[in-house]
Amino acid sequence: MIKWLFKWLFRLVILVVALVVMLLLSRNVILRVYLEHQIHARTGMDVEIGRFSLGLVEPEITIQNLRLYNPPDFAGTPFLKIPELHVEYDPVALAQHELHITLLRLNLGEIDVVKNQNGQINILSLSHATQSQEIGRNPGETFTQQTGLKFKGIDVLTISIGKAKFIDLKDQRNNRTQTIDIENWPLRDVKSQNDLVGLMVFVELKSNYFFSSVLSPKSLQTKNKNSAALQDILSLIGLPF
Repeated sequence: MIKWLFKWLFRLVILVVALVVMLLLSRNVILRVYLEHQIHARTGMDVEIGRFSLGLVEPEITIQNLRLYNPPDFAGTPFLKIPELHVEYDPVALAQHELHITLLRLNLGEIDVVKNQNGQINILSLSHATQSQEIGRNPGETFTQQTGLKFKGIDVLTISIGKAKFIDLKDQRNNRTQTIDIENWPLRDVKSQNDLVGLMVFVELKSNYFFSSVLSPKSLQTKNKNSAALQDILSLIGLPF
């Protein structure tokens, strides 16, 4: 009887170890599917992630070939194509319920501004929906409520932006593509949207005021309003403030 019991316990231990090993080996696949589900639940958009990697030894996360698609109101057309999002974080701060990012590298390969059959523009619709949900709330408090973490800042942020497209679903003659071609634009000690003003202005200049022209053509007459459109865009692509 005792021999059978030890034999059974030994098999059980082996099974548990095997399951743990399998979980570790497949953790990236499991987390990728979970992340896709969470993004869809929060945004209503379909999402595809080519590769997800969570470091076990090094505190880092790498997402490759992320594609976000517009909701049905915009015919499910592409919205964002992100070849790489790489994040390195402070594990000590995380243990204290604080998010301190030491390095964030974002490669935004393509962003598509889509105008649907009703004349609505995807970015503006998403921005208005987000703002209506957060009316009267401090952005930092909203992030903390959603994640349970207090955002402490980004030591080094580097952004690359490839190109932007304007797609008019009602009249394709209005379609256009704008090359932006920003490579590893560096920013340090980023703690709020105010720290992105320089980047916003640079993107507008490099894109020949693409976003202002397609989101609010009249704003071209007053260049000091251009950064507002870029602020909405950068908020939508995941910066937590």
